[in-house]
Amino acid sequence: MTGKERIYRTLSGRSVDTLPWVPFAGVHAGKLCAYNATEVLQSADKLYESLMKVHEVYLPDGQPVIFDLQLEAEILGCDLMWADDSPPSVISHLLAEDFTIPTQMPTENDGRLPIVLDVMNRMKASVGDSTALYGLITGPLTLATHLRGSELFMDTFNEEDKVQELIAYCTEVAKKMADMYISAGMDVIAVVDPVISQISPEMFVQFLHAPLTDLFAYIKKNSAFSSLFVCGDATKNMDVMCHTQPDMISIDENIDMVAAKKITDAHKIVIGGNIPLTTVMLLGNQQDNVKFIVDFMTKVDHEHLIISPGCDMPYDTPVENTVGIMDALRNPDSYKKMLENYTKEELDINIELPNYENLPKPLIEVFTVDSASCAACGYLKQSATRLYDTFDDKIEVIEYKITEIENVARVKKLGVKNLPSIYVNGELYVSSMIPNHQEFIAYIKTLV
Repeated sequence: MTGKERIYRTLSGRSVDTLPWVPFAGVHAGKLCAYNATEVLQSADKLYESLMKVHEVYLPDGQPVIFDLQLEAEILGCDLMWADDSPPSVISHLLAEDFTIPTQMPTENDGRLPIVLDVMNRMKASVGDSTALYGLITGPLTLATHLRGSELFMDTFNEEDKVQELIAYCTEVAKKMADMYISAGMDVIAVVDPVISQISPEMFVQFLHAPLTDLFAYIKKNSAFSSLFVCGDATKNMDVMCHTQPDMISIDENIDMVAAKKITDAHKIVIGGNIPLTTVMLLGNQQDNVKFIVDFMTKVDHEHLIISPGCDMPYDTPVENTVGIMDALRNPDSYKKMLENYTKEELDINIELPNYENLPKPLIEVFTVDSASCAACGYLKQSATRLYDTFDDKIEVIEYKITEIENVARVKKLGVKNLPSIYVNGELYVSSMIPNHQEFIAYIKTLV
């Protein structure tokens, strides 16, 4: 059975010989060929070379061609800030000052789409017969947030009709992207919408149920499989997401896979993801990664399941860690006994927390995976840094990214349960939810 057959059969509800494996190697693909993130996302030749190296080293059943949720925003007029070890981030919002809904639709000649479509066609010709290829498009809510900025979350209360109009526009953009990607040979269209984890089920139903249901039906009508990709603690939205009827939902480590799978199984939807990006893949050793996947395969039912990282793999993920996961997936029994007595080494880092009882000014701590590479994290951080507009130097805002091992220890010591989260003076203020800006201001005023 080829990898492509495993993906197709799994997404069609049929049995497979072994669990399918999809490593989400976005900018990490460049690492395998000594290219930085900016190089691999701006050069067709370097991107293709890197993807072929991923195919050679990680033996994927399915493989994304590009993982860049800023591609559409750039085409539509947002400015980006580039980095060497992560995808670019949006630094200007087209509709920040003028909330007039655009009419522009992306074409194959816009932005970096000529690069992406060229590589998609080359990958299809090289490995498309044996490997399922994924085209990742930016989901309607995340694209709407890129275009409007964090003000969008206030708009959901004050400008409901405009928000619905903007999301409808972003859905049409997603359809155009899907058209181009399907024409270039993509087998699975993954709608990546990490900001979904930051809204309530009620808001999801109000603003996203109809657009996403329509989008997934459109993808299926055009003979591709569909996937909804969320990041962060979207536990509260699992059931409402299923009602939009994608073929698959991908989640990260913030969500309990066993509990989530009961929900997706009830809807006959495939689930994937959940391998921790930083604490295991980036910062663990090979044994940690093998142990995680062996334990994971023991506790999770294998039907309707695809194994993959929780999101875009960190650029510096050690190659041996991902190889270990892949090998353990194919040979779980041989590793199970070998690692039955292995215990992940506890962090031995002395972290001194602030004296929260005697701070000179309110301290807002934002705990993220990485605000530069995670849209949900970025907009939650932005909701905190916006407070400077009101309070200036009367407050302090600090981000702690768990891509750094010291911050993993800090998260553990403070007892942070989900990412992204905001703590104020050592107390949880909000977790996986963009706070209401005016309410946030009012709360901080009680502390200044």
